Amino acid sequence: MSTPLRLGLAGLGTVGTGVVKIIQNHAGLLAARAGRPVEISAVSARTRGKNRGVDLSDYGWEDDPVALATRDDVDVFVELMGGADGPAKAATEAAIAAGKDVVTANKAMLATHGQALAEAAEARGALIRFEAAVAGGIPVVKALTEGLAGNRMLRVMGVMNGTCNYILTRMENAGLPYAEVFEEASALGYLEADPTLDVGGIDAGHKLALLASIAFGTRVAFDHVELEGIERISIDDIRHAADMGFRIKLLGVAQMTGRGLEQRMSPCLVPAGSPLGQLENATNMVVLEGDASGQIVLRGAGAGEGPTASAVMSDVLDIARGIRLSTFGQPAATLAAPIPARATAAAPYYLRMVLQDKPGALAKVATVLGEAGISIDRMRQYDHADTTAPVLIVTHKTTRDALDHAMGGFAATGVVVGHPVAIRTETL
Repeated sequence: MSTPLRLGLAGLGTVGTGVVKIIQNHAGLLAARAGRPVEISAVSARTRGKNRGVDLSDYGWEDDPVALATRDDVDVFVELMGGADGPAKAATEAAIAAGKDVVTANKAMLATHGQALAEAAEARGALIRFEAAVAGGIPVVKALTEGLAGNRMLRVMGVMNGTCNYILTRMENAGLPYAEVFEEASALGYLEADPTLDVGGIDAGHKLALLASIAFGTRVAFDHVELEGIERISIDDIRHAADMGFRIKLLGVAQMTGRGLEQRMSPCLVPAGSPLGQLENATNMVVLEGDASGQIVLRGAGAGEGPTASAVMSDVLDIARGIRLSTFGQPAATLAAPIPARATAAAPYYLRMVLQDKPGALAKVATVLGEAGISIDRMRQYDHADTTAPVLIVTHKTTRDALDHAMGGFAATGVVVGHPVAIRTETL
C-alpha cells in the first residue's frame, strides 16, 4: 500500500469538523482519487473535552498548535484556527520551518503576511495552499492558478462575502431596514465575532487582495484595497435601485491598468438581470476575465461546513497527488510590488442626500455638481419632512475623483444635512 498522507489539523470549529467528517466518511474515495490514503495523525483546539459531533479518539491531541505543526507524524499542517497573527501565524511558521506543507483557510493571515510566508515556504521546498480562504466551496484559486494560467487576466470581480449578500437580499425581499436584518444575521450566526469584518468589507477585501495577487502577478497588497462597507445602505437605496432595474451588491473589483493595480471593495449597483444581480442570500460569485478565455463566472456557497471543508480537501488531495505549485501561481520572489491606482473609468453614480427645506437648495447642489464637471441624469425629491427633504440624484458617467470633489463641496452650500451616500453603477 502507498504511504499515507498524514495531516495535523489545528482548529475544530465548523470547518475543522467538516474536514474530519469528509476524511472519515470518504476514506476509500479519497485514497482512490489521491493514489494513497489520507489520514489524520493529530488535532489541536482550544478545548479538548468539547462534544463536536465527530469521533476524535483515534487521533493524537496537542494543546499547542505549534507542537502539532512540528510533529514527526505530520506531513501537512492544516490550519483552520483563523486570525492574522497569534497561534495561527506562529504554527504556520513552525510548520514551514520544519519543511511541512500547509493548507489553510485563513484569508486574514495570508492577506497580511502572505508574501513573507510564501517566500519562507518556497525556500524550504514547502507548499502553502489556500483554496478554502476565498469564496468557500468555489474553486476560484485553482481556476486562476491552473485553468486560466495561459491568460493575461483583465479583471477579477465578484461578491465574496455571503453575509453581506444575505443582508442586502433579505432587506430587499422582506422590505426590512438594515438594522433589523443585521440583528437577524447576528442571531443566525452569520456574522464574525467582530461584525465589521463582514459588513465593513474587510473580509471580502482580504479575498480580493489574494485573487489580485494570483491574477496579476503582484505581491498581496490588502493595504491598497479601497474599502467601503454596507453599513450606510438603506432600504430606500435598495428600493430606488430596484425601480431603475438594478440591485445593490458589495462588489470587489481588481484590474491592472497602465497606472497601476486597482483594488476596490464597495457597494455597487449592478443590472438586476445580470449573473451578479440574480445572486441571492449567502451565495458567492466570482467573475474572471482573461484575454483568451473571455468571461468565466463561478457561483456557489461562500461559506459553511461542507463547502469550505470541500475546498480544504481539494488542496489536501493535490498535495497527496504530488502536485506542487507556487503559493500565488508563480514563485514569490518574482511577484511585483504593485503600484496602487484609483479607478479612472467613468461610470454613472447614484447619490442620496438630505437637504434643508429652503428655496434654492437643489440649485446649490446642482451648481456644485456642475462645477465638478458632473451632469445630472435624473433628480427626485421624496418623503418630504417638516424641515428636510431627501433627494435622489443619478449622474451621467463621471469619475470617482470628480464625485469626491463635488461631495467635498456640498458642505459649503449650507443646505446638505449629514453625509451623502454615493454608489457606483458597475457594468459587467
